[in-house]
Amino acid sequence: MNLETVTEVMRPVSADEISDWHEGYAWLAGGTWLFSTPQVATDTLIDLQSLNWPSLQATNEGLEIAATCTLAELAHFDAPAAWTTAPLFKMCCDSLLASFKVWNAATVGGNVCMSLPAGSMISLTAALEGVCTLWPRNAAPRRASVVDFVTGNHTNILEPGELLRSIHIPARALAKRFAFRRASLTHWGRSAIIVIGTQSRSRDDLLLTITAATARPFQLRFDHMPDAQLLREVIFLSIADADYFEDVHGSALYKRHLTYYFAEQIRAELAEGAPT
Repeated sequence: MNLETVTEVMRPVSADEISDWHEGYAWLAGGTWLFSTPQVATDTLIDLQSLNWPSLQATNEGLEIAATCTLAELAHFDAPAAWTTAPLFKMCCDSLLASFKVWNAATVGGNVCMSLPAGSMISLTAALEGVCTLWPRNAAPRRASVVDFVTGNHTNILEPGELLRSIHIPARALAKRFAFRRASLTHWGRSAIIVIGTQSRSRDDLLLTITAATARPFQLRFDHMPDAQLLREVIFLSIADADYFEDVHGSALYKRHLTYYFAEQIRAELAEGAPT
């Protein structure tokens, strides 16, 4: 779509060049949403691709995912063998309603910053205990977990002009066991629910992350594997009926049912291989 209100495109070589934030400015990463709908309040785009951030940086501490990393780069990343949750990268990319052409333009940061319930990069990075590095204008960088970053349907903690620089996935999360469940009205359609469970290799813990069915991510942490009744009780106490996101892809009641159903499947699957 042509954005007829845009009169300038800025291509800085450093984010510090954008010291003042004006009404009408917008960061441009992949642009797959930005160019899909009229942006009547936007007159200036600031192209993040000119910053040339490395897309993926693997270290002993984990994986640093630049906000400008494309879905294609993440899906095809050749992860170290010890990172046993790496198959989730492609599984979550496949959970988006997007063609392979969109994969080559859409970015991880763009998907997270859109903060839609069905944003599967939110599902991925929240489940793997991702931490966002945020760059405000004229202030020190700050950090926030992905779970805390997204606050609701299309809402997050970003201040005007603030930039998501990267998301760090710790090595300990990448080395866990995992179980994945997803439901959609069609095979390649928008996700109605994504539930991901992870478990440490040497413990019987459980980290359960629920997204798409709810307006924001919910994460339940257990030091020891719960039984079915305890899991159900904790979900009931942690997620109110009003937190389930109702849309054309499923009623709140349907999504609540799937949350309990998939959570128990994941609990049982991970409990089978849990250390004793």
